[in-house]
Amino acid sequence: MAKCSGITRAGTACKGIPISGSQWCYVHHPDRIEERQRHGSKGGKRGGRGRPRRETEAIKALLEDLTERVLSGALPTGPAAVANQLTNSRLRALEQERKNKETEELESRIEALEQAQERGTGRWRGA
Repeated sequence: MAKCSGITRAGTACKGIPISGSQWCYVHHPDRIEERQRHGSKGGKRGGRGRPRRETEAIKALLEDLTERVLSGALPTGPAAVANQLTNSRLRALEQERKNKETEELESRIEALEQAQERGTGRWRGA
């Protein structure tokens, strides 16, 4: 049975089965780079489309509620200050998640560009 012509990141020959009519498997096929990136960028990173937006909307609503309760005298400032600190920690965590995702996407794009450049010079490193 034919094996993929790609080389793994470890530098070994890929053991994958080539796509019909091709010398590469799905992971190494140069025509599938963008498709793999689209699928990979979705894989378990966001927990569903728009989750960060829902979380930030919930945080804004919480802050609005805290503000109203403090100003009306229904909530003492001490517990409100702690709640605000915790909310800020949550916002920082969301921002870090966003930065991590952005970095991963940029790394994928750089890797794809490097692979495209290597293909243009006749060298194929693979995924």
